[in-house]
Amino acid sequence: MLTEVHVPEDVPAAVSLVAAGATIIGGGTSVMPSLNDYGSPPTELVSLRRAGLAGVNIDGTTVTIGATTTLSQIEHEPRLEILNPVVRSIASVPVRNLATVGGNLFVPQPHGDLAVALVALNARAFVLGGLDDPAAALDGPASASNGPAGLLGGDGARTEVSVEELTGARTAGLVAAVVFELPAPGSFKYLKAARRRYNSASLVTVAATITESGGVVTGARVALGGVSNRVVRARAVEEALIGRPLDAATVQAAARAGLAELSPADDAYASAWYRRRVFPVHLRRALLGH
Repeated sequence: MLTEVHVPEDVPAAVSLVAAGATIIGGGTSVMPSLNDYGSPPTELVSLRRAGLAGVNIDGTTVTIGATTTLSQIEHEPRLEILNPVVRSIASVPVRNLATVGGNLFVPQPHGDLAVALVALNARAFVLGGLDDPAAALDGPASASNGPAGLLGGDGARTEVSVEELTGARTAGLVAAVVFELPAPGSFKYLKAARRRYNSASLVTVAATITESGGVVTGARVALGGVSNRVVRARAVEEALIGRPLDAATVQAAARAGLAELSPADDAYASAWYRRRVFPVHLRRALLGH
């Protein structure tokens, strides 16, 4: 039951409301359907639309995206062309006009495709107000001089958290921004398999950052969506790729290794059996383009 909606004008006020138990709402594309469709205890919402957490800053190769930046804003940001295939695979234009970067981190799988891409890009999130899962914090509280300039605000505790860890954690704080390094041209790869083009959840999503030298893979960071109840960092796939040529035989072996990392569910989009069956095909298409 929705009891009150707060619209704070700055970040410190938003952090205080969250600390008092209010539920964060960004674009509302996930929170509102849940409130409308299911019974819930009395709920206060804190809307972040006036908190000043939207925007994109690129300093050299370092990208900082405010948590309330919409997917449409990313889609139309020419400096973030590498993310175009990602955001255009998510929902539909009206939804992308509302959905936010921060909200996408916490959307349950088989949704949350941007989070899959951010894990593959080794993105970090800056959280204000603390976490209820301390193990998720990589570096502990950050100093006031750390973090994305202009997006953190206030003097509260700031924690830098790997997006990989954050997607599996429940946060009692407020995500202010995500930060990642632009990959080398051609090294970022993405594919989402879905039932239809718009408004369809993932059957299998593959995002990867692959570096090569001398004809062999020297670095691999692979993330999967749609194949578990959270984003999967496919470490077995990575290990099977590194030190080998990026060809059909290598990717086939990597897919076999990666099957053990999958724990898909049956849902209205596909069965667990089907997701496992098509995973090797979509891994190949994502990494090799065919």
